Amino acid sequence: MSVGQFVFMLHSHLPFYRKAGMWPFGEENLYECMAETYVPLLNAISELYDEGIKAKLTVGITPILAEQLNDEHLKQGFIKYLDSRIESVSKDLERYPDEKVPHSQHLKYLAKYYYDWFTHIKDSFVNKYGTDLIAQFKKYQDLGCIEITTSGATHGFSPLLATDANLNAQFKVGSDTTKRLFGKKASGCWLPECAYRQGYQYVGKDGQKHWRPAIEVTLQNNDIEYFFTESHVIEGGNSIGNRRVIGVYGNIEYIPLPDRPATGYDTYSAYWLPDAQVAVMGRNERAGYQVWSAADGYPGDGCYREFHRKDAKSGMHYWRITSPKTDLGDKMLYDPVLALNKVNENSDHYTTLIYHMLNDYKKATGKEGLVMVSFDTELYGHWWFEGVEFIKQVIKKFNNYVPEVERLTAGEYIHKYPPKEAIQIPESSWGQGGHFWVWNNHLTEWMWPIIHACEKRMSAIADKYPEIPEDKLLHRALNQLARENLLLQSSDWPFLITTWQAKDYATDRFREHVDRFEKIADMIESGNINDWELQQIESIDNCFSVIDYRVYQTIEEGVIPQQSAKLAPLYN
Repeated sequence: MSVGQFVFMLHSHLPFYRKAGMWPFGEENLYECMAETYVPLLNAISELYDEGIKAKLTVGITPILAEQLNDEHLKQGFIKYLDSRIESVSKDLERYPDEKVPHSQHLKYLAKYYYDWFTHIKDSFVNKYGTDLIAQFKKYQDLGCIEITTSGATHGFSPLLATDANLNAQFKVGSDTTKRLFGKKASGCWLPECAYRQGYQYVGKDGQKHWRPAIEVTLQNNDIEYFFTESHVIEGGNSIGNRRVIGVYGNIEYIPLPDRPATGYDTYSAYWLPDAQVAVMGRNERAGYQVWSAADGYPGDGCYREFHRKDAKSGMHYWRITSPKTDLGDKMLYDPVLALNKVNENSDHYTTLIYHMLNDYKKATGKEGLVMVSFDTELYGHWWFEGVEFIKQVIKKFNNYVPEVERLTAGEYIHKYPPKEAIQIPESSWGQGGHFWVWNNHLTEWMWPIIHACEKRMSAIADKYPEIPEDKLLHRALNQLARENLLLQSSDWPFLITTWQAKDYATDRFREHVDRFEKIADMIESGNINDWELQQIESIDNCFSVIDYRVYQTIEEGVIPQQSAKLAPLYN
């Protein structure tokens, strides 16, 4: 007898790194995630299927990431990256054991472990998958093992985009790209940064009151049936990161918003949104916290591999966490067998936890409930090296020992157990304090007038060409202008600036896309398009090959005669 439903969602996203640097920021970030997360995840899904088990994972792959995984330049770059890793660890095999180095026999063992590991990843990528990860994700989608969800084309921060044409373009191009690459239109969507806003009234330049639809209206217009959000958005209360502590980010202070009152709703079911027939499901905080918490989550266990310490010569991760209080220089050497035993222990605990949560909910309410957990895919493998094996063991244990928990993809859940209530959710995101601060603050506020100006210029140019021009050079320029507009809207740029993870890199990347946008727009408006210059830009920013610039044609917003709703800030 079922005690309830479990949805395991993985959100995969990286910004557009193609031909935009290598290390420490650039293509190598993609290659690391391909080696440590995407290929191992496919291997796990494949191995489970060979054992007769469908993973039933919901795998979000943002369109801009999917385009990169499908790119020949990056495929060949990934093979070169793997070859360089194999060459580096081969040199470690030659220098160990070394009697001058403590524990060098174990270092020799670890070098062989990594040599075999990287060799296996390369063999999987080249021979098993034919260098085509997109085709393999599609294969397991079609076999019913996974469900692919879409997102904004370049992960643009939806609530802060100024016009509905630009908001629609993010999800129209994103949805079309997912359908083109995976052969099927995605029914689900990851809102970039889980960022949501309601509909609102504003006074336009014509002096009339206009209505700006809620984000779910744009989703419904693109046939998207559901999306995900954070637990605090559904439940109210204290949002993630909002602990009434003033933190310092760079040279600005963050002061959290007040706690929201409890709503009386929980995340044990999905809900309809009020303005369109689109469903929302919230992450279960307890089940999610058990994994992602830096203090109490599984990945922080001392047996697991240390991410931050690398061998000075080969770059291999030869150490384990040991303790969060242990200095990097004092870390103990990694033991893969010990780590695997810990994965077995943690996966036992997690399956038991989910079962008891659902069983307790059923006993308390008399009805079955949902536990949905969502994580950045890159947590598994890239950050938490053993994480993909954890996912695999959790799925196997549910399948073999806990059949009372019904494993479903998110779309399967929505169709089998459609929501029974509608709920209004507030402006929100997953970021610090649960609102928009991470993407719009004193370090990033200079970016938004530029983004808004590009939005309006893009639509103005698109409006001048309601039909595709016969001039092929002009057509190419219009489409490349649309690509640059999408790329400069990426939420990664303000995020990386705020967190100081890659402040200068993100600033440069944003300005590069703005400069390319303005150069192409100037050429179009002057009627003097330089074919060679356009080719140079096209050779770098080649995503969304079948984009239609007309997606940016102006969408008229409705005039509202009533004077009932509160007026909102005017962005456009």
